[in-house]
Amino acid sequence: PPAMSRRVVRQSKFRHVFGQPVKADQMYEDIRVSKVTCDSSFCAVNPKFVAIIVESGGGGAFIVLPLAKTGRVDKNHPLVTGHTAPVLDIDWCPHNDNVIASASEDTTVMVWQIPDYVPVRNITEPVVTLEGHSKRVSIISWHPTARNVLLSAGCDNLVILWNVGTGEMLLALDDMHTDLIYNVGWNRNGSLLVTTCKDKKVRVIDPRKQQVIAEKTKPHDGTRPIRAIFVADGKIFTTGFSRMSERQLGLWDLNNFEEPIALQEMDTSNGVLLPFYDADSSIVYLCGKGDSSIRYFEITDEAPYVHYLNTYSSKEPQRGMGFMPKRGLDVSKCEIARFFKLHERKCEPIVMTVPRKSDLFQDDLYPDTPGPEPALEADEWLSGKDAEPILISLRDGYVPIKNRELKVVKKNILDSKPPPGPRRSHSTCDSDFAQPALEEVLEEIRALKETVQAQEKRICDLENKLCQFTNGTD
Repeated sequence: PPAMSRRVVRQSKFRHVFGQPVKADQMYEDIRVSKVTCDSSFCAVNPKFVAIIVESGGGGAFIVLPLAKTGRVDKNHPLVTGHTAPVLDIDWCPHNDNVIASASEDTTVMVWQIPDYVPVRNITEPVVTLEGHSKRVSIISWHPTARNVLLSAGCDNLVILWNVGTGEMLLALDDMHTDLIYNVGWNRNGSLLVTTCKDKKVRVIDPRKQQVIAEKTKPHDGTRPIRAIFVADGKIFTTGFSRMSERQLGLWDLNNFEEPIALQEMDTSNGVLLPFYDADSSIVYLCGKGDSSIRYFEITDEAPYVHYLNTYSSKEPQRGMGFMPKRGLDVSKCEIARFFKLHERKCEPIVMTVPRKSDLFQDDLYPDTPGPEPALEADEWLSGKDAEPILISLRDGYVPIKNRELKVVKKNILDSKPPPGPRRSHSTCDSDFAQPALEEVLEEIRALKETVQAQEKRICDLENKLCQFTNGTD
């Protein structure tokens, strides 16, 4: 009969993605993971570091560990401690693996430079502190393609965009949300935001026009928090709860926001589902807070559009979850995702692989992926330019770049005043006065720059020697 000839099994190279925890000695042990109740993921990772929000008396802190520093964490390992109240969210800069931002109950956002070596003392001085929220700040997210653009959202129902390079507020989106903001996500080129809110609306916002360009009320009927992220082709993926408190996922098209492309019920657990999306494979991983499993789905252009792939199950519930960017994965092992699962006292990496027989680079699993170079400067983006991420090949694996300093140049009103000094009969701008003096200063600056670079290199070489020396004695 003709029915037999139909493909019963959908063709997909991701049908056999399977997850495995790392061996016991590859975990990070003895970490006091924060007990703050908030639906943030508490963990941020990149190709160099894993950062975890930790319990801390009196203020707010997070710990940063080099990826290779597995095993027991020394109880005197330095922390990043500058906030005066608990840290609620952290996010690594996508364009500089040594820069991380933190948002806190103390109403500020701080941006930190993390050195490649492990510092001796706590890091207490942020590169810049961003002040503009009037209540606690629970969400931060870097712009995917523009350098130094950072978003924060607070319990004042306010979304602020910052230029970290100048320490200035670029935009404040203040009349859009009538209640607590649950989550905020960028689209791939950073031209649009999607937000979810306690007022039961999902909004798509053009931040530069400061306009809501589409909204959907109650994509899920239940009262518990909704999350939303952009997936390929500008579609929106949501997680939420039905009226009967079943957990649901939904897929939506902005051009017809009324009806879902897909809406599926899952189970009756009450943990909010945090969605993690990998654009290269079009897979969404759902990690429930307090769940002990990760479910994953492939999103395609054919019905039912959201295809269940599998569930990774474990015994212990997750307190939070970090998700490695693609360039931090091991392509030689056909690893397509790596999670950093937080327990009460440890962090456990979980590796997702697509097993292959060949040892060769599997280019169908690894299309070119966003690299660490920003495609735009902050002011270009603000003036209306858009750019797709600059892609890199993972064929030979990704090698992290040496630490680059984040420079913050505050615009200073004093800079535009004439320099003080004895009143000369002719203006200091007189060309015959200015030229030679300026040349001298520039020459001096050049010489200083060279000295600093030479010192930098020397320090760097010494650090590397020291690292080899200390690693050798372990």
